[in-house]
Amino acid sequence: MTLAADERVAHVGLARRLLIRPELGAVVGLVVVFVFFASQSPVFRSLDGIANWLDPAATLGIMAVAVALLMIGGEFDLSAGVLTGTSGLILVTLATRYGLSVWLAMLVGLVVALAIGFANGLVVTRTKLPSFIVTLGTFLMLQGVNLGVTKAITGTVQVSGLRRASGFEAANAILAGTIQIGGTSFRVAILWWILVTAVATWVLMRSKAGNWIFAVGGNEQAARAVGVAAARTKIALFMTTAFAAWLVGSILALRYTSVQANIGIGQEFIYIIAAVIGGCLLTGGYGSAIGAAIGAVIFGMADKGIVFLGWNADWFKFFLGAMLLLATLANRLVRRYAEEVKH
Repeated sequence: MTLAADERVAHVGLARRLLIRPELGAVVGLVVVFVFFASQSPVFRSLDGIANWLDPAATLGIMAVAVALLMIGGEFDLSAGVLTGTSGLILVTLATRYGLSVWLAMLVGLVVALAIGFANGLVVTRTKLPSFIVTLGTFLMLQGVNLGVTKAITGTVQVSGLRRASGFEAANAILAGTIQIGGTSFRVAILWWILVTAVATWVLMRSKAGNWIFAVGGNEQAARAVGVAAARTKIALFMTTAFAAWLVGSILALRYTSVQANIGIGQEFIYIIAAVIGGCLLTGGYGSAIGAAIGAVIFGMADKGIVFLGWNADWFKFFLGAMLLLATLANRLVRRYAEEVKH
């Protein structure tokens, strides 16, 4: 009598392992988009061009990776975009209006951001309300606070003057400065993006926390049954997204030395789209940090590539919609194939 091989130890070929990777569709999209724009624009494929489109990809990528972790855990955060603005406003307001050093103002911003992330996670896990609704409420509240407080303090919708604050030069060099590679200036934010992606990938693939994230996103009830701390995991994911929003908000505030009260509004959808392009499923339990980072690169290439080709910027919105639909279809096919491989 021949016993069937256990699927956990069954040999799976390299081709199959690659085909079931969540970031496969993003890699294909990356190659296609790069080849298209590079063939049309010499500037796009130059070192200066690469630095140009990696810049928006970096800040978007930091957020997309954090949002991808949250989506793998089965939740959404619609307040992530406006929270970048809140973090930047706290930094600039405290440093310019109340005399705090940039570093202390950033610390206050971090505490506030983490508290908001904790509150989002706590409400979602305690009330069982959809995170879409909870974070939409947070989004609207933060939008009102950003506008109301900024107008009350400055009389306008903008806070500026960060360059004159104590500690600005050091903080700017670390978070928003540039490095020279081959005579071309690349933003330091790119290094932060790479670091965030590497840490997130390690957590997902090599740690118990990563197993918990996949478990609660795939089937929360089953995860609880085997001892996974589902509530703590989800709260930690919301706080991770809040940390990323603080980091991006601080980077942008230091770069531009001023913050508009409406900054970040609408960006939350871009983060989600980048994560979906990178292989995350809207249903949770599937995706990767590397895929989300690649999704951000695709956005950066399209954003600047359209400009290099002299096209109307409105075509970028068409590109976003097309990529979202294609990525969703591709992810569905990959997931279906992955399930067939398992069985």
